[in-house]
Amino acid sequence: MKIDLITLFPHMFDSPFSESIIHRAIIRKLVNINIHNLRDFADNKHGTVDDKPYGGGPGMVIKPEPVYRAVRYIINTNKKKTIKPKIILMSPQGKVFNHKIAKELIKNKHLIIICGHYEGIDERVMKIVDYEISIGDFVLTGGELPAMIIVDTIVRLIPGVVKEKNSVKNDSFSVGLLDYPHYTRPKVFNNMRVPKILLSGNHNKIRLWRLKKSLENTYLKRPDLLEKIKLTEEQKKILNQIKLRCKK
Repeated sequence: MKIDLITLFPHMFDSPFSESIIHRAIIRKLVNINIHNLRDFADNKHGTVDDKPYGGGPGMVIKPEPVYRAVRYIINTNKKKTIKPKIILMSPQGKVFNHKIAKELIKNKHLIIICGHYEGIDERVMKIVDYEISIGDFVLTGGELPAMIIVDTIVRLIPGVVKEKNSVKNDSFSVGLLDYPHYTRPKVFNNMRVPKILLSGNHNKIRLWRLKKSLENTYLKRPDLLEKIKLTEEQKKILNQIKLRCKK
C-alpha cells in the first residue's frame, strides 16, 4: 500500500513514522509512506500557500493551486499509473472516523491525505476529494495529528504488519465490542490477583469469561455500540444476565 501525505509541517511526521509498528511496516516494504511539503508547490519563492478569505473574516485560507499541483505531482510520479489514488481531506466537517471507515480505506492501494490548516481550505479543492474525514467533534490546529491517527489505524490492518492475526481480529471495535481485561505476570501485584479462570488452562471457560467481560465493558462504558451490532444468541443471553445483575 502507498500513502502520500500533503502537509505544511512535514517534520511532525518524523517521530511517529520512525517508531514501532509503522516503522517496521515501512522497513519490510508492506507500506510506502511519503511526506510532501505543500510549500514546495507554491508559485512564489516565499512558499506562500494561503491568502485572506473572500468576503472578509478572520484567519487565512489554503489556496487551491498548490494543493492541485501537489496531487498532480504525486499522481504523475507514481510508477503504477493504472492505480487511481483515493484522496482524503482531514476536516472537522467530515465523517467521523471509525473502524468501518478504516476497513473501507484499506481496500485501496494508494491513498493521498491532505492535511488542512489555518481557517480552512479553498472549497474548490473538494472537486478532487473522495473522502472528507474528521476524528471527532473538536477543533485542532491542523490535520496532521488526525492524519497520523488515520495512517496508524490503516497500517496495522495491512496483512503481515501485526504478527498475531487474532490480535487485529479481536481488537476493540473490530468485533463491535470493547475489549476484555488483560493480565500478565506477576500473578499477584499489590495484593491484586490475576483472575483464577485465566490460570485454569480451560480454554472454553476462558473464552466465556472474556466474552462476558467484553460485553460488560461495552454495556457499562459504551452502550451505544450495542445498538450498532447484531449479537449472537449466546451474546444476548450473557448481556441479559449482565443487565439483571447491574439493576440489583
